[in-house]
Amino acid sequence: MTTDPSFAIPAHPQRRFPHGSGVEYEGGTEFRLTPDRERATAELADTVVDILTDGPYRYGDFHDLPMPLWLVRDEETADVFRVAVRDGTVRLHVLPTTESDGLRRFFERLCDTSEGGSWAVQRHVDG
Repeated sequence: MTTDPSFAIPAHPQRRFPHGSGVEYEGGTEFRLTPDRERATAELADTVVDILTDGPYRYGDFHDLPMPLWLVRDEETADVFRVAVRDGTVRLHVLPTTESDGLRRFFERLCDTSEGGSWAVQRHVDG
């Protein structure tokens, strides 16, 4: 397991509601969690579903997308964020009210399900 990665959030996205096209986000922070060994998208997606099913999460997935994507609420921390699986990584997308605790707890659960495997955490910030 990676030693105490930081889930500090330097930038939250700004929500915009353009006329007639739903909601868009500008800027923000994403955490990319990469396993120490290569894993197929389906395997990573199954792992995420197992974590979400075990709780304490309320979640919904988005259908008809080219990648697995869930909107997640941690019922213990009240943090809401998106989880995506793409290019061999599990990605945690920060939303306007997301705090670090929910992201850290999801990461800890991911590490616990990985049978001793470690994960690298990279933070990407969009201006």
